[in-house]
Amino acid sequence: MAGKAFDIFIQVLIVISILSFTIETLPNLEIGIKDFLFAVETFVVIIFTIEYILRIYVADKKLGYIFSFYGVVDLIAIAPYYIMLGVDLRSLRILRMLRLFRMLKLVRYNKATQRFYSAFVIAKEEIVLFGVVTIMLLYLSSVGIYYFENGTQPEQFKSIFHSFWWAVATLTTVGYGDVYPVTIGGRIFTFFILMIGLGIVAVPAGLLAAALTKVKADEANE
Repeated sequence: MAGKAFDIFIQVLIVISILSFTIETLPNLEIGIKDFLFAVETFVVIIFTIEYILRIYVADKKLGYIFSFYGVVDLIAIAPYYIMLGVDLRSLRILRMLRLFRMLKLVRYNKATQRFYSAFVIAKEEIVLFGVVTIMLLYLSSVGIYYFENGTQPEQFKSIFHSFWWAVATLTTVGYGDVYPVTIGGRIFTFFILMIGLGIVAVPAGLLAAALTKVKADEANE
């Protein structure tokens, strides 16, 4: 019971931390609000630091935990705060963004996210392979549209690199419409790329859905 209460407490702190991070981006915040947000951040980091130290202390293989997925996430969750004490983060804003890694801590404390993580591990080889194939398709799409449209729209499709934005927007079926084909060949090519794009969206969802089903079945059999 105490363990479950602690898990909920940590999850609440993670949500509070993310909300605090979001509020900090509001312009013209009063000094009092900034001080309050810093106090909240300090409290959260203290709790996370204690948790991190205790986990190292009770771990059978301390280095194993430190360099594990959860160990790295726990460290990244607190590191930006301590770096901030000695460095002006206005010049290192990327370190502020590292605080968002705290969301990954939810994987440990939430059964649903644990299930999703387990499903991702099961399907990781297929997902990696699919990612490689997607990158290849993006490149081939960029090459194809470049040769179809460069002669007609040299400003929009200056090179294969410039065409890559069109390939991303089209293959993901987003279609912003800021860059689009005007030639017959380019439009026919776009049609086929859009058809392929539907599969690009559906395949990873299907892989994860199948993996989640397997995880739930394994849990039911335990």
